[in-house]
Amino acid sequence: MSVRNSLVAFNGSEGALSALRYAASLAGDTGHVTALLAHSTHEVVDSHAAWVPTTAREIISQANADILAEIERRFDDVRDTLNLGQRLHFQRSSGRVDKVLSESARSFDLLLAGQDLAEQVDAHVMLHPDRIALLSGRPILMVPNSHENCAHDHVVVAWDGGRAAARALSDSLALLGRQSRVTVLTVDKTDLRASAADVVRHLERHSTSATHEQIAAEPGIARAILAFCQEQGADLLVMGAYEHSKFREDFLGGVTARVLRNAAVPVLLSH
Repeated sequence: MSVRNSLVAFNGSEGALSALRYAASLAGDTGHVTALLAHSTHEVVDSHAAWVPTTAREIISQANADILAEIERRFDDVRDTLNLGQRLHFQRSSGRVDKVLSESARSFDLLLAGQDLAEQVDAHVMLHPDRIALLSGRPILMVPNSHENCAHDHVVVAWDGGRAAARALSDSLALLGRQSRVTVLTVDKTDLRASAADVVRHLERHSTSATHEQIAAEPGIARAILAFCQEQGADLLVMGAYEHSKFREDFLGGVTARVLRNAAVPVLLSH
């Protein structure tokens, strides 16, 4: 494993805490972890409008400050338990949350984020890992709640032969340990057997044990992949993001979004 410089999208949620602990495990004895609190300055009601009383402006401003202070307090509460010392860093940055994180991630090996639901997180710090994967040019590791051990003994690579899947495969190599084994998983595409065999050979040349499995796309590609991961005891899923357009995926409902929403294992996402 070689992840020396990780960025965690830290918004104070339980998922973000899991992602932070996961990043600390990946860092080992030499890596650095930076927790970035990216927050929006957008207000539903413009507190600077002339008709808003001064006292109301102060209340709104204080409420926003309190939200950020509470998030930072949650970071401080776990700081010492991570055993990173001076290799743990904390930053705040304002702007459009996904844009801030995407631009910041470009100078890191990996961005980690929690599996947050919109109703569980304040809108000012809500982020979208799938969008960040499109914008950042870096791999995103989505960590479900309670997943804090980064042992990658069985890794599943969802392989469709596309560009994004190839990028995800390459990005995953840094996460593989000496004992890792990889299943190259194809779904209902018999013409991918030769391509999957090439991927197996590529992994074996990286000293990683690999095999190919093909499954039916029932009851749907996303559910089939997740069911396979659960049945086979996988502890990491690697996949490419949005081979179709983001608009089409949003409109029709896509594999990427369904996997991120329902995955019980960490998901490495690349585009």
